[in-house]
Amino acid sequence: MKNYGVNELRKMFLEFFESKGHLAMKSFSLVPRNDNSLLLINSGMAPLKPYFTGQEIPPRTRVTTCQKCIRTGDIENVGKTARHGTFFEMLGNFSFGDYFKREAIHWSWEFLTEVVGLDPDRLYPSVYEDDQEAFDIWEKEMGIAPDRIFRFGKEDNFWEHGAGPCGPCSEIYYDRGEKYGCGEPGCTVGCECDRYMEVWNNVFTQFENDGKGNYEELVQKNIDTGMGLERLAVVVQDVDSIFDVDTIQALRDKVCEFANVTYKEEEDKDVSIRLITDHIRSATFMISDGIMPSNEGRGYVLRRLIRRAARHGRLLGVEGKFLARLSETVIETSKDGYPELEEKKAFITKVLSQEEDKFNKTIDQGLSILNDLEKDLEAKGEKILSGADAFKLYDTYGFPLDLTKEILEEKGFSIDEDGFTACMKEQREKARKARKTTNYMGAEATVYEEIDPSITSHFCGYERLEAKGTILALTTETEVVDAIVAGDKATIITDVTPFYATSGGQAADSGRITLDDGVFRVEDTQKLVGGKIGHIGVVESGMFKVDDMVTLTIDAGQRALTAKNHSATHLLQKALRTVLGTHVEQAGSSNNQDRLRFDFSHFSAMTKDEIEQVEAIVNQKIAENLPVVTEVMSMEEAKKTGAMALFGEKYGDEVRVVKMGDFSVELCGGTHVANTGVISAFKILSETGVAAGVRRIEAITSDAVFRYYDSLEEELQKAAQVVKAKPGNLIERLEHLMTEMKALQSENESLKSKLAKDALGDVMNQVTEVKGVKLLPASVKDVDMNGLRDLGDQLKEKLGEGVVVLASEMGGKVSLIAMATPEAMKAGAHAGNLIKGIAKLVGGGGGGRPNMAQAGGKNPAGIEAALEEAVKVLEGQL
Repeated sequence: MKNYGVNELRKMFLEFFESKGHLAMKSFSLVPRNDNSLLLINSGMAPLKPYFTGQEIPPRTRVTTCQKCIRTGDIENVGKTARHGTFFEMLGNFSFGDYFKREAIHWSWEFLTEVVGLDPDRLYPSVYEDDQEAFDIWEKEMGIAPDRIFRFGKEDNFWEHGAGPCGPCSEIYYDRGEKYGCGEPGCTVGCECDRYMEVWNNVFTQFENDGKGNYEELVQKNIDTGMGLERLAVVVQDVDSIFDVDTIQALRDKVCEFANVTYKEEEDKDVSIRLITDHIRSATFMISDGIMPSNEGRGYVLRRLIRRAARHGRLLGVEGKFLARLSETVIETSKDGYPELEEKKAFITKVLSQEEDKFNKTIDQGLSILNDLEKDLEAKGEKILSGADAFKLYDTYGFPLDLTKEILEEKGFSIDEDGFTACMKEQREKARKARKTTNYMGAEATVYEEIDPSITSHFCGYERLEAKGTILALTTETEVVDAIVAGDKATIITDVTPFYATSGGQAADSGRITLDDGVFRVEDTQKLVGGKIGHIGVVESGMFKVDDMVTLTIDAGQRALTAKNHSATHLLQKALRTVLGTHVEQAGSSNNQDRLRFDFSHFSAMTKDEIEQVEAIVNQKIAENLPVVTEVMSMEEAKKTGAMALFGEKYGDEVRVVKMGDFSVELCGGTHVANTGVISAFKILSETGVAAGVRRIEAITSDAVFRYYDSLEEELQKAAQVVKAKPGNLIERLEHLMTEMKALQSENESLKSKLAKDALGDVMNQVTEVKGVKLLPASVKDVDMNGLRDLGDQLKEKLGEGVVVLASEMGGKVSLIAMATPEAMKAGAHAGNLIKGIAKLVGGGGGGRPNMAQAGGKNPAGIEAALEEAVKVLEGQL
C-alpha cells in the first residue's frame, strides 16, 4: 500500500465518486445556513439537510463532498490524549433517493481496497443486528466470511435523533495490528483500544420515526456516508494518531520548534503540543469563514480556542506571539483543498495577532484577580475557592478550571469543583433556553416548507423593471392557499420576477403586482428555500389565484437610489483597502434608498485624515464616470480577474462579476448603476466600532448628499442669526464673542472671590492648634466650590503651615473643602480622610488626595457640627 498524504487522499476520494456519477461540491462554510440547531457545522451531512428533507432540490441526486467540521463537545479532553480534536475533515458520498445499500457497500469496499490499497483481510464490516439485507450484501456479494461481519445493536449501528428520518448503519473497521491493541484476550472489533479503527460509516436512511418508537418505510431512501479524512490518513500512513499524519505533523513540529521542545519526551508538554496543534487548525478555518472572536455564540467558541492555545504556549515557554505564525503552516498544508485560506491569509493572521494581544493583557488581569482572591482566602482562614469565583475567572478571563486549580494547589488551596460545575450548568441551561425552537432538521418551521419544492422563480430584474409572470403559489401568514383577497396579508410566488430579494446587503425591492381588477402592494421581497422568491405584502383590491398571469412592477425610483448606494459600497471597499491595507475585508453591508452601511475588518478607529482620504478617492472615481460592467463567468475565471469574494459566502459554479473601470472588481449578485457618474456624490457620515476588529461606515450618495449640505447650510444660517451675523463673518463674530465672554468670566470670578473674602471676614483669630498642627475651620455663606478653593488657597498662604477646613451653604446645599500643607501631611494630616470623617454630618460624602479634598451635602444644619468634628478627626490622624 502506498503511503498517501492527506491532500492526495482527499483528491482521490472526490475523484472516485465523481467517476460514479456524483457531483463534487466544495466544502460549505463552517457557519450553518438556516439551521438554528447548530452553532457550527459538525458533520458532512449537516449542510445538506435541506436536500435530505426535500425542502430544496439537490443539484444532483448523487453528491460527494469533503466538509470541514468542528466539534467542541469534548474540548476539555483535547490534548490529554491523541484521540481528541475539535477540527476534522469529513469525506462523504450522498444519495438523495437514488442508489441505496448495494451500491454504497460495493463502492466503499472498492475505494478502500482497490483505490487506496488497504489489505482486504484487515477490513471488517459491521451491520445493525436486524439489518439482514446489509449482512447478505457483505456475505453473498462481497464475499466476506460471516464470522468477519459484526452485528451491533441500536446504540452503535442505528442512526436517529428523535422524530424524523433514521436508519441502520454499516461501518468498516481496519485492523491496525497488535502494536496498537490492548493485549487483552478476545480483543476484536468493538474493543475500546486503538487496534480496530472505524474508517467508514454507511448510514442507510430508510425509515421515518414518529417519535414514539414507530417506524415507517420511507418512499425516498437516502445514503449518508461519512469517513474522517484524518482517520483514513492514520491507517494509510500507519501512524499512532491524527497528530502524526503528514499535514498535522508538519504543524505539530512547528509548535515544537517555537517552544524548543521535542514531542513524546514529556507527557505534560505533549498535552500542550497537541492542544495548540488542534486549536490553531480550528481557529484558522473559522476565521477564514468570517467568524470573529467575541463573547457569545460561535465567536465565543473561537475566542476560547485561541485563548486555550495561547495559554498552553505560555506553559511551553514559547516567547512572544506565535499563533499567527502557526496559522501560516495550517494555510500552507491545507490550501490544496481550501484555496480560500491563502486568499484570506493576511486577514487570518491579523485577527489571530490582535486576539493574542488581548489575551496576553487579559491573562495578566486574571492572575492579578486570582492573587487578590488568594489574599481574601488567607484573611478569612479558608482554603477553598468558591465555584462562583473559579467560574468568573473561567468565563471572563479565559482561565480553564485546570489552570486555576494548578496555581492554587501550588499555594495549598483548592476549588469547590461542584460549585464550578453548577455555574457551568446554569450557563448552559440559559443558552439552551435562549436557543430558538427548531424542527427536526434544525430550521425554523415556516409556512413556506409546505410549498412544492419543485417550484422555483427566475429573477429578470437586471434587465427589466417590469415583467409578466404566472402565480405558482400563494400563502397567508399561516397556510398555503389557492387564492387571496382584499385585506389579506400574503406572499405571492411567481415563475418570473423583476423584484430583487434581500441579499448581499442590498435591501429588497418594493412595488406592485397587478391584475385587471386587482392590486397587491409588495412591501418586502425574500429569497425562500429551493430557489423561490416570495413577494410579501397586502392585497389592496381584487382577488389573486394560483395560475393567474400578473404584471410585476417594481418602484423604479427606490431601485435607482438603492443601486447608487450599493455601487458606492464597491468603490468604498476598494478605497478602504487602498488607504488602510489589504487586511480590510467586508464584514457586512446594508444598502437601501436612503443610505449605505458598510462593515469591514480593521483593528483601530480610522483617523480624520484616513476618512478624508477614503472619501476623496470614492468621489474621484465617481467623477471619472467609470463604466460599470457585469459578467457571468466560472469561479476560476473570476479569480483570474482578481474579483473580491465575501467571507463565508457559498458560490455556485457560475458567478456574477461586477467591474467598475479598472478600479474595483467584486463578485456580487446585486443591482448597480450603469456608470459611477450616476452616483453623483459620496459623503461619510460616521465611522464607529461595532465588534472586536470590525468597524462600520455609514454614508450617503447622490440627492441625499445635497440634502445633507442643504440642512447644514440651514443650520449655519440659524446660528448666524442667533449671534447677529452673516454666514460669511460668523467665525469672526464668534471669536469676538468668546473674547468678551472670557473677559466677563474673569471679572465675574474676581468679584465672586472678593465677595467670598468679604463674607468670610478676618477668621485668622479662629486658628487653633491640634497636637502642634495649626487648624483653621470656618464657614461662609453663598460660595460655590470654586470660590471655596480660592479662599482655601488664600487662607493656606496666610496660615503658613497647617490645615484649612471650609464649609458653605448655597441654595440649600453644602460644599466642604479641606487643604493640608506639606508639613501638616508629614505630621499625619490627610485631607481626603478628614473630609470623609466629617461629610456625613452634612448628609453627604466625598474624598480626595492627602493635600486637598472636597465633599457635598444636603444638610446645612450640620455645618457647625462638621467643623467641630474636624478637630477630633485631625487629632486622630496626628
